[in-house]
Amino acid sequence: MSVTDLMANRYSERRFSPAPIEDEKLQAILAAGALAPTAENKQPHRILVVRRDEALAKMDECTRCRFGAPVVLVLAYDMTVAARHPDVADFGMVDIAIVGDHMSLAAEELGVHSCWVGLIDPSELRRQFGIPQTYKIVAVMPLGYPSERSHPSRLHRMRHELGTTVFFDSYASPDAEGDAE
Repeated sequence: MSVTDLMANRYSERRFSPAPIEDEKLQAILAAGALAPTAENKQPHRILVVRRDEALAKMDECTRCRFGAPVVLVLAYDMTVAARHPDVADFGMVDIAIVGDHMSLAAEELGVHSCWVGLIDPSELRRQFGIPQTYKIVAVMPLGYPSERSHPSRLHRMRHELGTTVFFDSYASPDAEGDAE
């Protein structure tokens, strides 16, 4: 399957089967995240793998959006390591987004579904899992196989036309073409 096909078929899973993910597949997903480019190659990402029953019970105290997944990744980055540019961005946030995307696409290729979840309680995550204060917690990513009731939402295929989100040479509206100079 091509990368474009993976991107087109992938959707945010919200109905996971309790079936465990094989260690080889989990390691391949994590390895895909390690391949992600990061600003200045600083590699500030810090991924916590939550998969034991007692740890998953703690995760349920931190988000209502585990969706029954047998594995949850906590996506964070070390703020003391991440590249920064005061006029552009905290690149740690960009880096962890790229790492997460690499992992979700690798998971999809392996038949493992995922969901990027921002509805979390970072303070509770920090408390439950001993996450250092220097780590910025960005999201969690439940991973697992889809349940028998799984299906993409009706919104999955709804995408804006490129002309709505992509501009060439200027952000001026197409009606103002030539007037921007």
